[in-house]
Amino acid sequence: MRFSAVLLLACFASVASSARVHKNNSRSSSKNVLPVADPAYAAALAAANRFLHAWQTQDHETGIMMLTDAAREQVSRERLQDFFSTGPDAAFEIQRGKHVNGEYVFPVVLFGLSEGDAHAHASSVVITKMGKDDWAVDKLP
Repeated sequence: MRFSAVLLLACFASVASSARVHKNNSRSSSKNVLPVADPAYAAALAAANRFLHAWQTQDHETGIMMLTDAAREQVSRERLQDFFSTGPDAAFEIQRGKHVNGEYVFPVVLFGLSEGDAHAHASSVVITKMGKDDWAVDKLP
């Protein structure tokens, strides 16, 4: 009986030592690590999402209200009208943005820019801080 108890403990010790958790190489696991939460990044991303949702749903008023004065001056009224006149299957993808010169630049892909348009259009949307909690689009995609 004593021999079987010792044998059983030896087996458990062997299993426990082989079941150690191995640490991943820091290079391979760093790809899955998300950046530290940045409230400004999150707010800029939310603004980009709201703007592109306005584009997708053809909400001209919301989309145009989100533009900076400089962005409005760079685009004709007809171009804005065309931009917000999407097809019924309009969709977008937002990729991870970058902080560049005080603004956030988000690469985007737009699908269905106009009726019958099946092509994807890669571009970027630039979001800038206008006030304490106010973010605006400084460049149309």
